[in-house]
Amino acid sequence: MPTSINATTSDTRPLRIGLLALPESSASVLYGLYDVLRSVGDLWSELTGDPPAKNGFEVSILSPSKEGFHCWGGVPVSPHTNLGEAGTCDIVIVSDLAISVELDPRGRWPEITEWLCTQQKDGALICAVCTGSVLLAESGLLDGREATTHWAIQTLFASHYPSVKLRMEQVLVTDGPDHQIITAGGASSWEDLALYLINRFLGRAETIRTAKIFLLGDRSDGQLPYAAISKPKPHSDAAISECQTWIADHYPNPKPVAHMAERANMTERTFKRRFRAATGYTPVTYVQTLRVEEAKQLLETTAAPSDEIAASVGYEDPAFFRRLFKRQTGLTPGRYRQRFQSLGRSPTERSQDNPNV
Repeated sequence: MPTSINATTSDTRPLRIGLLALPESSASVLYGLYDVLRSVGDLWSELTGDPPAKNGFEVSILSPSKEGFHCWGGVPVSPHTNLGEAGTCDIVIVSDLAISVELDPRGRWPEITEWLCTQQKDGALICAVCTGSVLLAESGLLDGREATTHWAIQTLFASHYPSVKLRMEQVLVTDGPDHQIITAGGASSWEDLALYLINRFLGRAETIRTAKIFLLGDRSDGQLPYAAISKPKPHSDAAISECQTWIADHYPNPKPVAHMAERANMTERTFKRRFRAATGYTPVTYVQTLRVEEAKQLLETTAAPSDEIAASVGYEDPAFFRRLFKRQTGLTPGRYRQRFQSLGRSPTERSQDNPNV
């Protein structure tokens, strides 16, 4: 029996995710989920130098047989293991299936539906993307429950699984005891499912980091909202390194560049030249970047007013802060907060935050 995963786990072991792959599976969904979920906790650290997450996901591709096969579109799949040897997963995800809207799926996957039911009884969270919900319906796991799926197979559900309460207006639907059954709408909704799982089990910070790495979510404003300060450039200038360490804790201080030049025992002109040569940034740009990064984290995680956040990171003029923030992120502080605080939340969670939704 797996550790309870109804809330963020305190277990230090990674949660085991099984991605169910079949000949009907879509490679884009299967490998998209694999790449994103497998990277959680590690890739952000490689890119930025921040400490890695304490736990993450152990992701495996599962299939009825360990033999390699070609999924929909002729893309090769090499399962890590078969269903009989997989053991109990913490989370099982069924990718979308390339099936006809006229298909009668009843009795089509007896071995797989039995395995899914066993996993669910043993405590696994069961998920499906797009038409993968048909497998859950065939297993009986959606009987009398709310779910979503691709709009094109509503009639298939109406014909063969009329007890399923389809919520076609939703991209992500959770149901069952402790929300242990999750369905996602169209094929691209695997991104919403991935962010939801990361948020549910690893927390908001890891969700936002993953979204920023892969540019998941609303991309209508371009790439700038997702950008983060990169891992510091290695250099051998000890005086500049000491100033970088100091400014990391003192960036709100007034006249930070003058303070750093004084600490380095240099004229400001010399300091600016040395700082840029060592880091690739001008001192002013470096300080502004640190301040905006801190402001972004506060907007992502708190309800503090943007003017208050501006003051806390070192800007007494809120208008200047808003202009700088938009220049660096492409968004106003308010729009940035709205964008990233909604990541990984189900429609139910968002409506609880805002009853008018």
